[in-house]
Amino acid sequence: MVLHGLFSGMVVPSRAERVLDANHRNHLEEKQRIMSTIKPSLVQVSDFELKQLRVFKSVVDCGGFAAAETTLNISRPTISIHIANLETRLNLILCKRGRGGFSLTEEGAIVYEQTNKLLEHLDGFRNTVNNLSSSPTGQLKVALSDTLSLDPRTRLPQIIKQFTEQAPDVELFIDTSSMSEIEGKVLNDKLDIGFIPYHRKLEGLTYVHLFTENNYLYCGQDHSLFNLSEAQLTEELINDARLVHAGLKPHEEVYNNLCYMRLAGVSYFYESRIAMILSGHYIGFLPEAVAQPYVEQGKLKQIAMSNKVFPLGMAVVCKKSIHQNRAKELFMQTIEQIFSDYNQA
Repeated sequence: MVLHGLFSGMVVPSRAERVLDANHRNHLEEKQRIMSTIKPSLVQVSDFELKQLRVFKSVVDCGGFAAAETTLNISRPTISIHIANLETRLNLILCKRGRGGFSLTEEGAIVYEQTNKLLEHLDGFRNTVNNLSSSPTGQLKVALSDTLSLDPRTRLPQIIKQFTEQAPDVELFIDTSSMSEIEGKVLNDKLDIGFIPYHRKLEGLTYVHLFTENNYLYCGQDHSLFNLSEAQLTEELINDARLVHAGLKPHEEVYNNLCYMRLAGVSYFYESRIAMILSGHYIGFLPEAVAQPYVEQGKLKQIAMSNKVFPLGMAVVCKKSIHQNRAKELFMQTIEQIFSDYNQA
């Protein structure tokens, strides 16, 4: 009875699962034994090995085979074949996979580190050679924070149109990410250009201002503050309400608005922040343009508008560099020209 009480909540593997696990362990141990007798050898790196290394890097970045399927757009068995072939080619066990989850071996961690360096050098070599041609070629990687992609004030479709007409041979990669991730990737040469909220200025980055917008405090229609008038909204009531915020180190104007408020939730992206506000349990700051559709539908209400507001600029950033990148330079010039024409209009 005691044993039953102790183990009744446990999931006991079936006999077939235990046999499979044992077979997998035996196979792995045998593979390790064989590889331990063979010295690692890699005479040359062909396109095939580069492809396998890129697959390996994606698997590590994603944290496992299953998560890498979507990123690589190939099936898990195909990923397994690539990794197995790479391990055979290197005579090394790179990772452990099974019921215990995915993890790198000591050798796998070293190969992953060197793979990152190799691919970065290859990208740098490619960009340098491409910059020798008469017109920009190669790849250009751009990322935008949150809702900036479709914000008409960003003018992204116009920028892409004008840039592509001038540099049709450049392969353009555009994605979305958080501000801090974009800053880090631009500084580490994993991105060429980023569109971000202008919360701070980092050494090593060049900033081009796009526009500034006001951020106001909002509550949802189910919140207790929704039906109160501005006169009834005391500082005490506002500061006592749960606030969802972006989770960033704020600049001075933002800090002055947040310092006495009840920081009770974190959500960087506007969509998830709006969902928290609409729950009726949180209030939060939002750009006026982002909140306006919900205000018009009666789902959100701007509150304490006279004293709970701060301006936030939007900027394009790129890394300061002595190395020429014609595609990046042309993209930045296109942005400056489009916004210069707009400001003069």
